[in-house]
Amino acid sequence: MTEDTLAQGPADPDSPAAVDAVIDDDAAELARLGYKQELHRGMSGFSNFAVSFSIISILAGCITSYSIALKSGGPSAINIGWPLVGVFVLMVALAMAEVCSRYPTAGGLYFWAGRLAKRNKRQWAWFVGWFNFLGEVAVTAAIDYGAAATMNAFAALVWGITPTALSTFLTFIVLIVIHGLLNTFGVKLVALLSNVSAWWHIVGVLVIVAVLWILPTHHQSFSWTMTAWHNETGFSFAPFVFLMGLLMAQYTYTGYDASAHVAEETKQAAKSAPKGIVMSVVISIIGGWILLYSITAAIQDGSNAGLTKLAASSTGLPPAQIFLDALNNPTMAKFLLFIVCGAQFFCGMASVTANSRMSYAFSRDNAIPGSRWWSKVNTRTGTPTNSVWLCVVLSILLTTPALFNNTAYLAVTSVAVIGLYIAYVTPVLLRRLQGKAFEPGPWHLGKWSPIIGWIAVVWVIFICILFVLPPATPITVDTFNYSPIAVVVVAIIAIALWYARGRKHFMTREEAEHLTKPADALLEE
Repeated sequence: MTEDTLAQGPADPDSPAAVDAVIDDDAAELARLGYKQELHRGMSGFSNFAVSFSIISILAGCITSYSIALKSGGPSAINIGWPLVGVFVLMVALAMAEVCSRYPTAGGLYFWAGRLAKRNKRQWAWFVGWFNFLGEVAVTAAIDYGAAATMNAFAALVWGITPTALSTFLTFIVLIVIHGLLNTFGVKLVALLSNVSAWWHIVGVLVIVAVLWILPTHHQSFSWTMTAWHNETGFSFAPFVFLMGLLMAQYTYTGYDASAHVAEETKQAAKSAPKGIVMSVVISIIGGWILLYSITAAIQDGSNAGLTKLAASSTGLPPAQIFLDALNNPTMAKFLLFIVCGAQFFCGMASVTANSRMSYAFSRDNAIPGSRWWSKVNTRTGTPTNSVWLCVVLSILLTTPALFNNTAYLAVTSVAVIGLYIAYVTPVLLRRLQGKAFEPGPWHLGKWSPIIGWIAVVWVIFICILFVLPPATPITVDTFNYSPIAVVVVAIIAIALWYARGRKHFMTREEAEHLTKPADALLEE
């Protein structure tokens, strides 16, 4: 099927014949990349977008990490930092999307790196894959643990239940097991829930914004909301404090590689997956900015003392305290927090989806110990069931330290932002080094590709340096930045596993049909 045929489409694009033709064309493209179509290709372009949009989840990331920017720059870091970071993240997303269009596979980043590297292809793919895999496990753990904390805060407001480390951990286990079960039942259910999630986020933001502008009798001025300064870091150099506050936005803008990881389950993946990556970031920039501005403008006490008290809110979530203070209506405040809880539930479900697809693809290339087991696809549901539960179990193990020491948990999960962005930008860098030798897919950046790609590379280098610096002073066990340690640990794991098994088995297993059979043979099956 030619590009022109795809562009024009059949007379009835929803007819069984038309759908089969599109899926067959996607399977042919996948075969040309060396893989047999095994997963069920049942996602629309909107569902693909919805998975990434749900993982970014402005109602999860903005709410749970609000205090980071509140303490490090205050309203200015929140409302200037969000669009500022958003523009640079969009450059990363655009550069990733261009590569995704050329290589629409579930492996995503590690597969791109292997194809784009001029030398040592397997090594590039291996290390990017491990940063991506462990980073996604960390993100999944962080999302569902954050959701558990939010739900416990909701329970405290509604029923007066005092949250404990044990109750939060048990709630986390219940949540992630439910997410594992939902992902086990098939891609159609995942696609449906992803669509519901996208609308939940959009409508939920509109409801919260409307309530915060209609009910409160007092709002902060535009100048205060955009430029007010607050600093609890202990540092006096204002530009540094502001930059550290950008972590709130940078943490939230993660997970949009999910559109690539579900590419093998998406129709017209070479176009739909890159669009899903880009549009999830664009909509998050706009929606997140409106949400953050509205929440910040609803702060009742804008003094330094008031902001300090807000950051130490007994709910553990400053936005929840803002709802209570601004609305003077506990029932409505609880309703808004319920919307947030729902969004975080959907966010966790989508994260398990993306994580399991990446681990399935990585196992398909024999990277993870026990790969033969994790790469199996359930013939009834067309989903990598074993891989789903691998990700669930690893996330639970990663979160276990939170039972004893929350700082230890933060140390383990701090790899999420830096680890993932290292994986995000490596294929972009390798694509830039290829220059004109790179053959673009149907979705590409044209003449803008070089400048966008290099801006993305420079930005990620910048944030990797920035976010390994100490975020507060004096440096103690609680304020120490464990990110560099976490990144080094991931690197050591990847190096050790490479010499233990990777150099002999990764992408070389003779019985791996997707590596040994030609495209025609894969299509015939």
